[in-house]
Amino acid sequence: MVVNWLLAHWWVLLVALVLAVLAGVGWLYNRQQQARWEAVRAQGLRYGLEQLDALHHAKFEEAVRDLMRRDGCRDAQRVGGGGDLGADVKATDPLGRRWVIQCKHRRHGVRGSAVGTPDLQVLNGTARPVHGADVAVIVTNGRVTAPAVEFGRQQRLHVVDRQALAVWASGSRPLWELLRAVPPPRRPTSLS
Repeated sequence: MVVNWLLAHWWVLLVALVLAVLAGVGWLYNRQQQARWEAVRAQGLRYGLEQLDALHHAKFEEAVRDLMRRDGCRDAQRVGGGGDLGADVKATDPLGRRWVIQCKHRRHGVRGSAVGTPDLQVLNGTARPVHGADVAVIVTNGRVTAPAVEFGRQQRLHVVDRQALAVWASGSRPLWELLRAVPPPRRPTSLS
């Protein structure tokens, strides 16, 4: 009976099909618009040190992840938490290098406890052998002891202290342009 009614009123099926196609096109357009707006928002992402100081440590890790995404690391993800083995953020930059970042948020910023050599030793022990890092980085909104900076230099670990974080978070340049002695790209580029 239903089939006979649909055969007699075939235009109902045609209208339903047209409405379904229009709904699908509208949904697709909406998703594309959201992706465009997200890209625009990410490109304009900037933080001030006061904003970063006010964050909870987990939100600080998310902010570092978002800065890596802003700079073109589409796969950047926060992996920090208990048992993270010295990695709070992992990302692959547009040149194919694998980044492992340990975040050290200090509630009192520069007045908080300094990041010391033990923090860098953990990163050094896990970043490359466990996480496969090409670039191992420790990021803090605080200060770093001189022995830790020296240890980092000796072990090819990158230290992003409060001043470097301020420059990076302001949106001036991607992190790999701010650090010295970053490994060469894994994949050839138009510039190489």
